[in-house]
Amino acid sequence: MFHLIGKTNIDFIGKRKYAFAISGVLIAIGLIALVMIMIGKANMGIDFAGGTMIQGSFAQPIDIGDLRGALSNGGFPDATIQELKAEGMQNYFLIRVKNLGENTPSSATETINSLMGLISTSFPNNHFTKDSEHSIGPAVGETLRSQAKWAVILAVLGILIYIWFRFDFRFGVAATIATFHDVLAVLGIFWLLGIEIDLLVITALLTLAGYSLTDTVVVFDRIRENLKLFRKKGDFVSTINISINEVLSRTVITALTVFLVVMTLLLFGGQVLFSFALALSMGVIIGTYSSVFVASPIVVEWEARSPKRFK
Repeated sequence: MFHLIGKTNIDFIGKRKYAFAISGVLIAIGLIALVMIMIGKANMGIDFAGGTMIQGSFAQPIDIGDLRGALSNGGFPDATIQELKAEGMQNYFLIRVKNLGENTPSSATETINSLMGLISTSFPNNHFTKDSEHSIGPAVGETLRSQAKWAVILAVLGILIYIWFRFDFRFGVAATIATFHDVLAVLGIFWLLGIEIDLLVITALLTLAGYSLTDTVVVFDRIRENLKLFRKKGDFVSTINISINEVLSRTVITALTVFLVVMTLLLFGGQVLFSFALALSMGVIIGTYSSVFVASPIVVEWEARSPKRFK
């Protein structure tokens, strides 16, 4: 078997207090971001905040900066513009405007008419053909936000139950906390950077939860194998350390492989996939870190306070 990293003897558990301090900051920022999202103070996409979207193409090439400037000067400074590039699609743009008022059907129509009129006035010699339009009201956005919240909660609860039955209740709690840690950390970073949070970001967070769980299960599986000897001899903490070091090469190789894929999406996937790929690239790093420095140390702390023999 190929080993990217040779045999190591790193004291991961001995550094858990530093890791807990870093993770505490990440979780705190994530919780603040979560509260801001719940009260509608974060930078939410039109999927959650409500708004209007039009999609179409220009007859001639146009600079996206000029288009953004025209919309901003015309009363739509928060408009999101994405150039869609694919086979058979030329000068094709997706324009999204967040909810500016009640967003009733009539106001949505007014917004679309205003956008079309502004584009026509700003670029009289470059005709814009609208292919589709879509509006999301605030009530629908609130429903989607609630459904996304429950999707994340149910996914994490499923992780707790799975790890509980496969390993041990303590392992399940530790894996759940690590997963929450990863999701909240990425969410908090997005909030700090002011990046728009939409359904693609929620999809990335759920994907991240699955990746983090897989990485944690690999570490826990090796710990379980080594703990079979714990009843007879050896120190609990050193057994955990040995287990982490034994799977370190596999963990790093897996993380690098996934990271290279999501970085490809980030660099070449275009604006549409940018937030999704960015969330996953951050998540791969944070998820690998939490498998080593969060999940396993939690089990160690629990065992230190309430000793128990693991099966």
